[in-house]
Amino acid sequence: MSATYLKPEVTLDESGTMHAEFDIRNESSETWRGAEGFAVGYHLFDADNGNLIVDGERVPPEHEVKPGGSTHVRLDFALPLGAGRYEIFFSPMREGVAWYYECGWPFLRTEVLVGQTSRADLEVCPTKTTTMAALRRERAIRAVGRAFIYPVRTIWRNCGLIRVMVRRDILGRYRGSFAGAFWTIINPLLLMATYFYVFGVVLQSRFGADNSRSGFALYFLAGMLPWLAFSEAAGRAPSVMLEHRNFVKKLVFAVETLPVNLVVSGLVTECLAIILYCGFLLALRHTVPLTALWLPLLLVPQVLFTAGLSWFLAALGVFVRDLGQIMGFVLTIWFFVTPICYPEAAARAWLYSKNPIYVLVKGYRAIFLDHSAPAFGPLWKLWLLSCVIFIVGHAWFYKLRKSFPDLL
Repeated sequence: MSATYLKPEVTLDESGTMHAEFDIRNESSETWRGAEGFAVGYHLFDADNGNLIVDGERVPPEHEVKPGGSTHVRLDFALPLGAGRYEIFFSPMREGVAWYYECGWPFLRTEVLVGQTSRADLEVCPTKTTTMAALRRERAIRAVGRAFIYPVRTIWRNCGLIRVMVRRDILGRYRGSFAGAFWTIINPLLLMATYFYVFGVVLQSRFGADNSRSGFALYFLAGMLPWLAFSEAAGRAPSVMLEHRNFVKKLVFAVETLPVNLVVSGLVTECLAIILYCGFLLALRHTVPLTALWLPLLLVPQVLFTAGLSWFLAALGVFVRDLGQIMGFVLTIWFFVTPICYPEAAARAWLYSKNPIYVLVKGYRAIFLDHSAPAFGPLWKLWLLSCVIFIVGHAWFYKLRKSFPDLL
């Protein structure tokens, strides 16, 4: 302990002027002399990003402060005009040497909230003595908490915006075409029909308990259901910030919802495909098994995994403009290393056992065709992986989002 702060009082008047007053006692082994550059001053930071805004005035001691002695300090200064959350450090320093709080000394810290509406909308948080080591620990704990809360809060607070943007995306993609929004169903059906013709008719692929052509179609389409929703979002995510650069440059727009829009849009397409698939089941097998009620247990990790990856790719795509083309190639490889259109025996076990999409594919087939619940072992690992990807992907996006307007 090199300094002790006694009776600190930090107040704020309606004009936005801060008044800080306290006694500081010298707990070090050196004498504090104003003639040698010693003083007490303040630094004002933007609390949201940690940037130093004001390198404040210094107040030298009125007299020499020997070890064990103390001096009175008073600082009056105006806050910045902009609304936001500010952090103020009061600390001893020595000109040309260092600010002592950076060297591990205790310092006084307070936060001030400046409202959006008027300068009178001000709030001062309690002032406390801390150190940089303690502050880093506190921020680390807070960051972990935010990592879990912020992704869910982002979606919850902006669900209305997401709904509007998804509707706009689906209708806007096919505006002016003859089929309109029905292309949302026609496109995946044409894609699945193409793969079915190549693998089911031309190559005569068969797998599953039913070796008929209709049995192959059902097993193949069950595997395509999660893949279509995932590939649509992951394929478009690298370019989503570029496509909506006008929204990104608006300070009041929640840019973190843009990748979520892709996930929800893909989910809408999948839900329509599931309805059609259940129709095929009724037509070919005359029943939809009750095990289909396990579907939410597969949809939740699928959405979490896709959203986390989309956040990551959307942020990275701002810096790497070729990422969209790279992801197109990666998704093609990913599709063919996943046993969707060929039997599992034709793939290397170590390859698909580490593939999260394969866990979904096998789970969909289990609940729709095998009349069984998804395998618990791979499923809990998928849930864990999806939660980690969801949190890390959002943290990556949140960390980089402030640089997007400058790069776009």
